[in-house]
Amino acid sequence: MTTQVQEHRTDPTAGVLLINLGTPDAPTPAAIRRYLGQFLADRRVVELTPLLWLPILYGFILPFRPRRLVHAYEKIWTAEGSPLLAISRRQAAGLRQHLAQSLGREVPVALGMTYGGPSIAAALAELEAQRVRRIVVLPLFPHYSCSTTAAALDALFAELNQRRWMPELRTVNSYHDDPGYIAALAQSVAAHWQARGRGEHLLLSFHGLPQRYVLAGDPYYCQCQKTARLLAQALQLREGEYSVSFQSRFGKLPWVQPYTEPSIAALAARGVHQLDVICPGFAADCLETLEEVQLRYAETFVAAGGTALRYIPALNDSAAHLDALGAITLRQLHDWIPVAAGAADLAARQQRAAALESVFSGGTPRT
Repeated sequence: MTTQVQEHRTDPTAGVLLINLGTPDAPTPAAIRRYLGQFLADRRVVELTPLLWLPILYGFILPFRPRRLVHAYEKIWTAEGSPLLAISRRQAAGLRQHLAQSLGREVPVALGMTYGGPSIAAALAELEAQRVRRIVVLPLFPHYSCSTTAAALDALFAELNQRRWMPELRTVNSYHDDPGYIAALAQSVAAHWQARGRGEHLLLSFHGLPQRYVLAGDPYYCQCQKTARLLAQALQLREGEYSVSFQSRFGKLPWVQPYTEPSIAALAARGVHQLDVICPGFAADCLETLEEVQLRYAETFVAAGGTALRYIPALNDSAAHLDALGAITLRQLHDWIPVAAGAADLAARQQRAAALESVFSGGTPRT
């Protein structure tokens, strides 16, 4: 009781919780199976009735798919481990530094993954250890979807449901049309063109989503289209110089179209020799960008008659991306920092807390 009462004598501290999707701990069948089991069992990700889906998941997918994915993960694994995790950690450190420079004080920033580690529970514990009572929750998904942003918030609230004293929360729903985010994307494309020359076409490949999710009201598809339009405006692209597609389809049900791999083959058949591809929906490079697009789809493009597919890396921990994330976070923190009370108010609060400790010190509250 004394520890909890002591929390009341301090001013609330504001912090930031970054959330990304997650990654296996290692490029092994067991680690991939653990990750996929958690990911694909989420009702936000697969909305089929559990009585129908779980036998498929545990009887057909998890026994076989992890082994097929080992080689793909091995291709992208680094000395730091998973690229997604390594980059996400750098993003958290970079955002912490950005906020410190902007505010003139340290702001706790913790990283949690919806699936796998570091877990959201561990991230919350990290913030709680720094007496954070006000949290800006920033899911690293520029475009809102029930299968990403909502799933991350579900996981967060499931953890908070275990706590007696919940912190104040402000959540970022999406940032698909944020000016800083669009400017960072435009800057990354321009830098690619300056370094490697401009390709004949720019393809914006977003992660796919089942079509029925969109028909049920998910805004993801529309937000992707808006990002594409704003980026094209920023780059002064004309119609026909860029296009939008959706990758990483899973299962046999229709997903939002056009699909990326057929689109790449069609562009090659149309006579495009140098194709630039960017994946604006990924805040950090991962299996879907590094193995699927940069390696596999590059082979598809050449096999269909193209010369070279040049992948433009995700924004990752670039300065422009950290500036954009910092600006988004600062808008949420604006009236939370500074939150320190005056010396007289703080002294009075400490006296009241000390009195409460004496009330409970005997084990029986006095009235």
